Amino acid sequence: MAKIKNNYSDRKIVVIGIIAVFGFIILARLFYIQIIEEKYALSAESNAIRKNTVYPARGVIFDRNGKIMVANDAAYDIMVIPKQVERLDTTRFCQLLKITGAEFNSRMDKAKNHSRYKASLFLGQIPQVDFAYMQEIIYEYKGFFVTERTLRRYPYHSGALNLGDVGEVSPRDMEKDPYYKMGDYIGKSGIEKFYDKELRGIKGVKFELVDVLNRPKGKYKEGKFDTIAVNGQSLYTSLDAVLQTYGEKLMKNKLGSIVAIEPSTGEILTLVSSPAYDPDLLVGFSRGKNFNKLVNDSLKPLYNRALMASYPPGSTFKLVNALVALDMNAVSIGTTFSCSGKGATPIKCSHSHASPLAMIYGIQQSCNPYFWGVFRTTLGSQGSTKKAYEMWYKKVKTFGLGEKFNTDLMFEKAGMVPSREYYDKVYAGSWNAMTVRSLSIGQGELLITPLQMANVVATIANRGFYYSPHLVRAIGAPENVISEFREKHVVDVAAHHFDPIIEGMQKVVGEGGTARRAAMDSIVICGKTGTVQNPHGKDHSIFIAFAPKDNPKIAIAVVVENSGDFGGTWAAPIASLMIEMYLNRKVIRYEKEQGILEADLISP
Repeated sequence: MAKIKNNYSDRKIVVIGIIAVFGFIILARLFYIQIIEEKYALSAESNAIRKNTVYPARGVIFDRNGKIMVANDAAYDIMVIPKQVERLDTTRFCQLLKITGAEFNSRMDKAKNHSRYKASLFLGQIPQVDFAYMQEIIYEYKGFFVTERTLRRYPYHSGALNLGDVGEVSPRDMEKDPYYKMGDYIGKSGIEKFYDKELRGIKGVKFELVDVLNRPKGKYKEGKFDTIAVNGQSLYTSLDAVLQTYGEKLMKNKLGSIVAIEPSTGEILTLVSSPAYDPDLLVGFSRGKNFNKLVNDSLKPLYNRALMASYPPGSTFKLVNALVALDMNAVSIGTTFSCSGKGATPIKCSHSHASPLAMIYGIQQSCNPYFWGVFRTTLGSQGSTKKAYEMWYKKVKTFGLGEKFNTDLMFEKAGMVPSREYYDKVYAGSWNAMTVRSLSIGQGELLITPLQMANVVATIANRGFYYSPHLVRAIGAPENVISEFREKHVVDVAAHHFDPIIEGMQKVVGEGGTARRAAMDSIVICGKTGTVQNPHGKDHSIFIAFAPKDNPKIAIAVVVENSGDFGGTWAAPIASLMIEMYLNRKVIRYEKEQGILEADLISP
């Protein structure tokens, strides 16, 4: 019995010892938290200390010549902690902020839904000029305080769809990236969205003492716990700010697009979608109101026609058909076909000219029956129409058609090059060259975006290769060139076939060609017109070109929708003026320029 008692006594001592040890650890931890570790004191004193997020300035965006396209101005956000809001004179407060009572209630409900105890954005992106009269009295309203931010500014007032815009984060944004908190801003479209992580920088924190009247009284502990914000990285784009602005000016009162590329790099010089809008409209607390106006505009200014609109390329596609036919040994440069003008069948010509004709003259005159002959012969060159079509299809696809480039271009469309399987399904396996004859003149099921049109002509300018089109050339510093977009794509057409095609393109712009209005005395332009049938209205006017002929610096595609005219009427002179502006840095053909500027192709 004594032995059993002794065992229990030993256990009692062990249990008491364990409890004593745990008690000592807890007491020591409490002492550390309450006396030594000051950062916990910050939470305890939160009624007198405000934790402010220090937002970094977004990176500046430059054009290819070092001109600033997107800068920053000082701005302010009004934050709210709903639990601290007391006895608010709502009417006076709304007058101060220039909002309605309904807007006040909506914004307050949103803040409460986020948290009644944590700060959230109440009214954001207030420009400095608008904030000046608020700053002296905003402290009177308990629960509200001000955070400094930056606001985007656009010195050239152009390139809105390319540059994109910045707006408040959504719940989905915060779910995808924990960096973001309620009230933060994020790139919503364009370059701002694609390069958001590079542009946004790193947030800092500042602890500030405030008195019972909500007035700032200085730093807490002399800034001991503050962290510094790191500004976002600058972006160096391939865009030419002057050319972009000029292109939007030329396209005023016209629907369509302009895409210009530097052939040797794939860098996009300009990307115009018309109608355009001033990017300043989507800045500041009026962003939401202006965005709704743009969304409801019947001309769809938010729709990027340069990347998202796809059209049958019309006669501009005859160049690709010619190159593929030569490479498949279906025809030679000297092969001739006859043309009966407007009486030709099954495809008529748009005008009368000499006949029969060979390839270079066929390009110059944009002869439909000639290119029908080329296409028909191509599909009969391999012993089987479908076998020949598959070869034609594969070669056409290597020009970057029917697929996205997948670079830094947002919301890009792929277009369409119909496959053999597509026609087998549509025609139950029974079809031939006559069935798909519209492809010979760039019509039918074929769909190409203006970006792809510009890339095709850049490929021809390079005599058989291209680099994927992209908007940003360097990040952080001009020498930090992005390498991932520098992959060289070689098309499946032998290089020696390109020179005669280019000779034909030179004649298109020369005397007797379909794009005489694009000709210049000092610069040799090689181009191709296109008139695209439009089932929804008047025909589209299209022109693609590059210049100079040797060592080309610019490749361009212009689409003017619903003009009801040939490619040489509107698209060709617009492209010519753009080439003149880019290569000479000025335009001296004032009469031609004035005619384009005064043209209104939108109003009834």
